[in-house]
Amino acid sequence: MFKTKSVTKYISALIFTFSISLINAQDTGNAQDTGSFTGGLQTSANAFMRDSLIGAFNIPQYDQELFGSQTWLDLGYTQYGFDIGIRFDVFNNSNLRNPNDSYTHEEIGRWHIAKKVGKLDIRVGYIYDQIGSGIIYRAFEERPLLIDNALVGARLIYDLGENWQIKAFSGRQRSRQREVSQTFQGSVRGSSLEGFIDLSREATDEKQGRLLTFAPGIAVVNRTVSDETMNQVLNEIAGYTTQDQVLPKYNTYAFTFFNTTSFGPFNWYVETAFKSGEAFFDPFKSQANGILGKFVKDTGSVLYTSLSFAKSGFGITLEGKRTENFDFRTNPRLGFNDGVINYIPPMNRNNTYRLNARYSPATQLLSEQAYQVDVNYRWSKKLSTNINFSNITNLDGQKLYQEVYTAIQYKFNRKSKLIGGLQLLNYNQDVYEGKPGVPIVETVVPYLDYLYKINRKTSIRTELQYMMIGDDKKADAKQDYGDWIFAQVEFAVAPHWSFVVSDMFNVDPGKSSPKDEDGEKLSLHYPRFDIYYTHKANRFSLSYIKQVEGIVCTGGICRLEPAFSGVNFTAQSSF
Repeated sequence: MFKTKSVTKYISALIFTFSISLINAQDTGNAQDTGSFTGGLQTSANAFMRDSLIGAFNIPQYDQELFGSQTWLDLGYTQYGFDIGIRFDVFNNSNLRNPNDSYTHEEIGRWHIAKKVGKLDIRVGYIYDQIGSGIIYRAFEERPLLIDNALVGARLIYDLGENWQIKAFSGRQRSRQREVSQTFQGSVRGSSLEGFIDLSREATDEKQGRLLTFAPGIAVVNRTVSDETMNQVLNEIAGYTTQDQVLPKYNTYAFTFFNTTSFGPFNWYVETAFKSGEAFFDPFKSQANGILGKFVKDTGSVLYTSLSFAKSGFGITLEGKRTENFDFRTNPRLGFNDGVINYIPPMNRNNTYRLNARYSPATQLLSEQAYQVDVNYRWSKKLSTNINFSNITNLDGQKLYQEVYTAIQYKFNRKSKLIGGLQLLNYNQDVYEGKPGVPIVETVVPYLDYLYKINRKTSIRTELQYMMIGDDKKADAKQDYGDWIFAQVEFAVAPHWSFVVSDMFNVDPGKSSPKDEDGEKLSLHYPRFDIYYTHKANRFSLSYIKQVEGIVCTGGICRLEPAFSGVNFTAQSSF
């Protein structure tokens, strides 16, 4: 836990280190030894404007605080092979950690010291890293959702040769569950061996050239729960009936093997992972007394593969994944995105258009079977197409998500370009948003995107999307919020200015849409106005936003966000 005195000590120590380094650099007079500072600032501030019609009320920011912000300041210094970094985090009535609550705190959010000694790379402090695609271990940050799963500890990487290296790490995972940033009590450690094998053959007069490479890897990760966590799990299990009780373990091991094979225009990645038997919480399993959710004990596994081919304007990617009981956390009592040690890649298209991205599936850690096909073809310099199909079920065959996405891009000339297509989507709102009893959401979304370059620096871009949604026969109404229309106009003047105006209109309200005093569903507008300004390494934005409740995903990590109404200011700078 960081207290005021501890923060002061850290700051003083780092400033002292920086100062001594600068003095040494000046004394030596050697330009090669002169250290360098780097840094970055990111801040976001919200002025909350209460709007009970859309559901933007009854949290502290709307009722009394009215303002909230979050700021991160990164500082780095390198000299004589040393890499020293620190990050300051400042939260003031922030809704980023929990959209339904307020969070105020100041802290040192990250620090590290690293040095390369010959073939050995040493790093201590807050570490971000992953093994393979992240299935058994990934220490990462998703700042838009305030997820920071850094490993606080030490990592060593040793180069065994030109193409092989061994890695070992140990520490505790960062936690943001309480009022200050601290680590979970359980520990995490692991090691990996990764390499690169090149069997390519250069072209000669007698033989044609050939590309053939392999990038294999093998790893193991161990998690040990604390005594406090073990006692809490045992106490909870003790309340079960005898037939539901299981015996948890202190230590859990996860193993993985992965390899990337490149052969000519083909690229094939495969990873298989296994997790030893442990007790984990399954919210979908019923206890003998009928209560939903209980601790179960089982092994886990993941198989993930991706095969791509690209040549002569044609490209295709095939992906497949099977996940069973792979909830791997520092503390098995946690849920949602808390305490997750690993990262299982999502199996859906990363949509960017507003209505196409309204329903996004979160990766299911206990039971998921999915595949995805993405095909691109360039017919000519002017015309290209894209088709994507993804299908996600659980291991029992229950439909969770299905999407058909098509896009056609046509370049009229150097000044104008048109993108249009159609999306067909099925989305299990019961599983992804915890809304029991609702039918699978079915949508049809046609969309258009037109770009026109007025001159070399000035352009205008327009978007138009319409979402048609299925009927909920039980409620005798449209599903969820019903049908939507979205329109946007963006005017850009390079390299500094961009102005965006958009509106999302609930043209045919559904059963979840806001209602008036007489119970009549309301057709509401959700407008947005943005001004962006960029100058060198600085970027600023000022926005007025009304946003409907919905799923927000970043990097495959998703959570349900409530409606928002207010003004947002952001600033980003690097130096």
